[in-house]
Amino acid sequence: MSRWALITGASGGIGRAAAKKLAQEGCHLILHYHQNEQAAIRLSTYLEETYEIETHVVQADLAKTSGAAELVSRLPLCPDILVLNSGKSHVGLVTDTKKEILASMVQLHVTSPYELTQSILPGMIQKKAGHIIAVSSIWGETGASCEVLYSMVKGAQNAFIKGLAKELAPSGIRANAVSPGAVHTNMMQNFTQENLAMLEEEIPLGRLATPEEIADVIWFLASKQSSYMTGQILSVNGGWYC
Repeated sequence: MSRWALITGASGGIGRAAAKKLAQEGCHLILHYHQNEQAAIRLSTYLEETYEIETHVVQADLAKTSGAAELVSRLPLCPDILVLNSGKSHVGLVTDTKKEILASMVQLHVTSPYELTQSILPGMIQKKAGHIIAVSSIWGETGASCEVLYSMVKGAQNAFIKGLAKELAPSGIRANAVSPGAVHTNMMQNFTQENLAMLEEEIPLGRLATPEEIADVIWFLASKQSSYMTGQILSVNGGWYC
């Protein structure tokens, strides 16, 4: 019997790659997006035609206080796999960060994922099975100057996963996170070619990751191959931070 997966931020680079990987493995998909409706619809059509799966597209702004509730109200069913992928970076000094940005970033990365998980868990607990996978960041592990806010919310995601895993293990539900380093996505679009080259020199493997490499780890965490793993933060960063 095929499982259903909900991927938040499915219209982004890692979200799209994760959707394709899970579809390839036979999962039906609920594809969440915030603003990029056309990209989500194109992805949905492509997946249905290519992999002969079912998809459902839902919209919600998870940076709003009502975002998680709106998303839950639009779900056609309780998913077996929850991929918490929605996110955005913020570059700036702590002293320059406005309260509105702080509230929005915490809502998007911490509060909404918590509330979304909280709403979906009863269905997973009833089935005694489920997978929760957060897409965190290298900066949640080691921290970054001028990205203190982003580091803070990603660190909170890691702590959330570790606590959640211990609470849910008796119910047969596993919670893990993948923690990417630098990945070729739109989040890197503000980097010049020179800056990208300098960044690649810092990474021991000498290059950025592809979204597909992150998606492979997401699937691993949702598969039987990781059946004895829970509460783990898997670093996928080319040796940039060990």
